[in-house]
Amino acid sequence: MNDTLAGWLQILLLVLALALTFRPLGDHIARVLTGTRHTKAERLIYRAAGVHGDIDQTWPVYLRGVLAFSLVSTLFLYGFLRVQNLLPLSLGRGPVTPDLSFTTAASFVTNTNWQSYAGESTMGHLVQMAGLAVQNFVSAAVGISVLAALLRGFTRQSTGRVGNFWVDLTRIVVRLLLPLSFVFAIVLVASGVIQNFHGFHDLTTLAGGHQSIPGGPVASQEAIKELGTNGGGFYNANSAHPFENPTALTNLIEIYLLLVIAVCLPRTFGALVGDRRQGYAVIAVMALLWAASVALVTANELHSVSSTAGHAAGGMAEGKEQRFGIWSSALFAVSTTLTSCGAVNSAHDSYTPGGGGMTIFNMMLGEIAPGGTGSGLYGILILAVVAVFVAGLMVGRTPEYLGKKLRGREMKFASLYLLTTPLTVLVGAGLAMAFPGPRAAMLNTGPHGFSEVLYAFASAANNNGSAFAGLSADTVWYNTALGLVMLIGRFLPMVFVLALAGSLAGQQPVPVTAGTLPTHRPQFVGLLTGVILIVVGLTYFPALALGPLAEGLH
Repeated sequence: MNDTLAGWLQILLLVLALALTFRPLGDHIARVLTGTRHTKAERLIYRAAGVHGDIDQTWPVYLRGVLAFSLVSTLFLYGFLRVQNLLPLSLGRGPVTPDLSFTTAASFVTNTNWQSYAGESTMGHLVQMAGLAVQNFVSAAVGISVLAALLRGFTRQSTGRVGNFWVDLTRIVVRLLLPLSFVFAIVLVASGVIQNFHGFHDLTTLAGGHQSIPGGPVASQEAIKELGTNGGGFYNANSAHPFENPTALTNLIEIYLLLVIAVCLPRTFGALVGDRRQGYAVIAVMALLWAASVALVTANELHSVSSTAGHAAGGMAEGKEQRFGIWSSALFAVSTTLTSCGAVNSAHDSYTPGGGGMTIFNMMLGEIAPGGTGSGLYGILILAVVAVFVAGLMVGRTPEYLGKKLRGREMKFASLYLLTTPLTVLVGAGLAMAFPGPRAAMLNTGPHGFSEVLYAFASAANNNGSAFAGLSADTVWYNTALGLVMLIGRFLPMVFVLALAGSLAGQQPVPVTAGTLPTHRPQFVGLLTGVILIVVGLTYFPALALGPLAEGLH
């Protein structure tokens, strides 16, 4: 009973904290994206980069900026990892292997933060700070920048211009991510997360053995790791490690951080399109999906069918930290897989078939409830476009959304967006199961082994970064395949989002008539939720049937 009460209290506190933040932070982000004045620091950055801050860009130019910046970031981080042994604060670590450097660079630049390595035994302090943590900031900012371009597509008319990528990127980092990360890094340090430049400490374990654990600048990386829905752990155990997440309080703070920006962006959306009700409708869909997932995963873990000692103690406790328990672990698992955040405080591989299957399904939804920083909202807006189009077909009208007609051109971009990620996931998982080498990396056979592979590719393609464990992914094949999947899953959808933004921005708005579908009412919330579940269900059900569903029926 005490665990149940504590579980409900933490959920209520989390919801209350997010509700109190929704308006002020959402409005602040709207001001960041629409302001016309540049600060002195921003002007210095523009001058150093050779950027004119007052020139708007067409969507192809904006896209070239996104791709060029990301390419340079990938190459720089790859090189940084390869020469780690020559850098200060390397802690004696050698250069990272070429294939692991590739997948790590692709991972952090795409906001995936998949880790095929143990942080404490692979990376030095400088690489963690100047390489990985920097990408935590800018990769999150890239996602919000693409969202900003799409929102301008809905609000602008008779122009192909969707903003300036370099201005958006700079402002989001300087005015949003850096201040919030600074504040919450201090909060985490005060709550027990470590922050230093220490080397190794030799500790005696409970079993009487010895272990060397490095210190490091953990709190500063932990703050942006969650705020930017990145997820890369300073240590291999990620947010289950006591140096990263020591108490139930820090656990709740970290869940709040990985949700807060994505939750507040619908408020920004409503502000920018001039109708707050549109934002409320979107956040209602996100909340419904999140709440349903929390209920299902928690129920599965509490009422698992098992004869293990963990079940006798009150549920499926295997793979979960004692200081967090089932409720906090399930809440973290749902929140991290419904955002593009790879942070974990428990081993998802040890979840029940129902609980583990839901974490996979959460990612297959496209991580839209609330999703990643920027990517979650533009993902659900693409689905809203599809929902409006479906409704228009049902009543025999040309569909319109936020005053813009949804013609064949717009629907092609939306359809290509929706097809890209599932195709990448299913082809990748299929190839992994087709060849003996990748199959040999599976520590389990049967449906559970397939679930591990499916989870890995769903995590990579949706830029999540969490892992099901049980899969030895640090091989040349997996490092290469997952790195390519991350890059495709991140940047190809962005092409279609920006193309849609440019197409919408070039239109004249159409007036609202009696036949216009209201997209701010409960009926539309239900329609959009149904479209999301049907699209995902039809796409992924065969794969899920071979993995977690088959395991649950076994």
